[in-house]
Amino acid sequence: MSSGLANIDLVEILFTLFWVFFIGLVLYLHRESKREGYPLVSDRSKHVTVQGFPAIPPAKEYKLYHGGTQLAPRDEAPEVDVPGKPVGKSPGYPLDPVGDPIGANLGPGAYAHRSDTPDLTIDGHPRVVPMRANASLHVDPRDPDPRGWPVTAADGVQVGTIKDAWIDLSEPMIYYLEMDAGDRSVIIPFHFADVDKAKSEIRVDVLYSHQFANAPSLKSPDQITLLEEDKITGYFAGGLMYADDKRGEPLI
Repeated sequence: MSSGLANIDLVEILFTLFWVFFIGLVLYLHRESKREGYPLVSDRSKHVTVQGFPAIPPAKEYKLYHGGTQLAPRDEAPEVDVPGKPVGKSPGYPLDPVGDPIGANLGPGAYAHRSDTPDLTIDGHPRVVPMRANASLHVDPRDPDPRGWPVTAADGVQVGTIKDAWIDLSEPMIYYLEMDAGDRSVIIPFHFADVDKAKSEIRVDVLYSHQFANAPSLKSPDQITLLEEDKITGYFAGGLMYADDKRGEPLI
């Protein structure tokens, strides 16, 4: 008995147990990561389930911070029929847009169908609001105030005037610029706006003047939803590649 115990390598046992635990942990985390976005859509058939190994975990109910519950994973239909056609016949080929590619939910302009409700702060208030909706908001005197500045597009044409700035209350920082285009308001993501302090103007080089007319609009003048944020950002991001045919070509 004593000789048998002496032949047991405790280090080797602990090392083996560690690797068993580690591999199990990796598989568990990989499985949990499939609660959103799975199963994938197959190019071969709508009846093919693409989930890989390990399989999708069973549904679990999650309590949302601001109330309500949501199952994950859950049965969902495909978000949208993308207006594009594969450039080749084999599965997995990239898509070429059909029709107007800007706002078509393709390439850099792709967006997710998020909840059509505003994002909220930790205390339950809308996270992104226009300055006119909150009297305590102001632009730091050391920074330029873009309100009243003209907006020019990539072709140098003036397309409107900035009438307000939308502030992210969680940061706080300017998140969007609201442009008065005459017959409508256009929400411009601030990171697509070039602030020219010398000329006191805003340049938006991702779009040409005629393309602002189709920019997504808001349901409410003083509120923006998660879905609207994604659509607006996707539209301007799509202009990076699709506003001009030359932008989709390689540099070399």
